[in-house]
Amino acid sequence: METAIAVGRRHGQPLVLAVDAGAMHAAGFRFYRSENGVWLTDAVPPRYLSKHGDKGPAW
Repeated sequence: METAIAVGRRHGQPLVLAVDAGAMHAAGFRFYRSENGVWLTDAVPPRYLSKHGDKGPAW
């Protein structure tokens, strides 16, 4: 989290989004792990996003 905020500050006011990966997986979305350990997916629909610390959708 701290890294994401620090990187975001390089470009203005940071906004960190949380992804409900568990709900995405349950809905059938596939995830892949890259060689450097980063988890990837083809797309994240807005309903699975929220502002970090909020409980609802990001928009």
